[in-house]
Amino acid sequence: MTDVLRRGRASLAFSFFAQGVAFALLVTRIPAIQDRYGVSDALLPVFLAAVPVLAGIGSVCTEQLVKRVRPSRLLRWSQPVVLLALLGVGAGGHGQVAVLAVALGVFGLAVGALDASMNMLGVSLQRSYGRSIMLGFHAVYSLGAILGASLAWAGAHWHLTLWVSYLPAVAVLLPAALAGSRWYVDGEPVPDAERSAERGTVVFKLLLPLCLVMMFAYIGDSTVSNWSAKYLKDVLGSSEQLATVPYNVYMVTTLVGRALGDLGVRRLGAVAVVRLGAVVAACGFAVVAVAPGAWAGMLGFTLLGLGLCVLVPQTFAAAGRLFPGTSDAAVARLNIFNYVGFLVGAPLVGALGDAWSYRGAMLVPMVLVLVTLGYARSFATQPDRYGGGHERPRTADVGRGSNGL
Repeated sequence: MTDVLRRGRASLAFSFFAQGVAFALLVTRIPAIQDRYGVSDALLPVFLAAVPVLAGIGSVCTEQLVKRVRPSRLLRWSQPVVLLALLGVGAGGHGQVAVLAVALGVFGLAVGALDASMNMLGVSLQRSYGRSIMLGFHAVYSLGAILGASLAWAGAHWHLTLWVSYLPAVAVLLPAALAGSRWYVDGEPVPDAERSAERGTVVFKLLLPLCLVMMFAYIGDSTVSNWSAKYLKDVLGSSEQLATVPYNVYMVTTLVGRALGDLGVRRLGAVAVVRLGAVVAACGFAVVAVAPGAWAGMLGFTLLGLGLCVLVPQTFAAAGRLFPGTSDAAVARLNIFNYVGFLVGAPLVGALGDAWSYRGAMLVPMVLVLVTLGYARSFATQPDRYGGGHERPRTADVGRGSNGL
């Protein structure tokens, strides 16, 4: 590996880390945001739904933009916008709902571009390495999310205003991300003729299994993030303090699983790792559904973290293998289903819980995760038009780097 690739990997990993911190700082302070702006309970779901919808729009726009602008340039400028939008969320006061709407709108659009371009670079860099490194990027994201949630807890514990709580993180991450962006490494450009050959409905038909896996994975993830605390407290009878633990356990086991996942892919292959992850996640949902008490439920959420953690990174990597000539477009389209799953998951479990039972509702994401087993072959290493499988190194466009520097 060249120094250019090593620096590219390190700088991209920091971008994942910074995004994990920023997103966690936003979602873990939603009650404080609601109180600061005086947003009603009826209006809050509208604001929360708008972010993933706009992020999906941002991802669609990114697919078009990367035809003219390198993904590294989009990542270089979308990340500072995300961080400044986060600061904007904390800048308004009571009754200034318009300020919140604008800040969340900018945050959503920029997050869509950021997520898409970040994973585009991850896929192309993994191809240059010739071995699995994608899970490592998402492990760093999980580490950032844990840090962001811890910072949010500290802000709430010390009764800091949102502005004061967000400012130190933004002040550190923004200049560091800009400085590191000069070392981003884009993939080798693809001839227009090959790009054209890979467009059309047949591409989406091939991509559809991965889109469904992405959606199912995020339905499972949003189930944990939105309902784990309520489930432990209201269904399993835990204390309010203990009910805060499952999500933290889930995030820690997600970090552990992703940190070790690349090694598993190198030794066992992506198909085996995805199948194992789906089975472990399904077992986790089953344990949660039948748990007699809080600690058994905690075991279920632990299994969920270990199982679900491998699905999303490997789905992005598989899209890059299926469409080596248009991997950027494939990643952008796939990224949309990230937000679809997030939008569907929480309302689905809530509606089933209210109409039926929350134990029964946990079986639905379990079944959806098991469906992933039927799509596991889509994750297999396949030969590409450049004459080799994914595990063979491909030369990166290191001469120009990401932006001509």
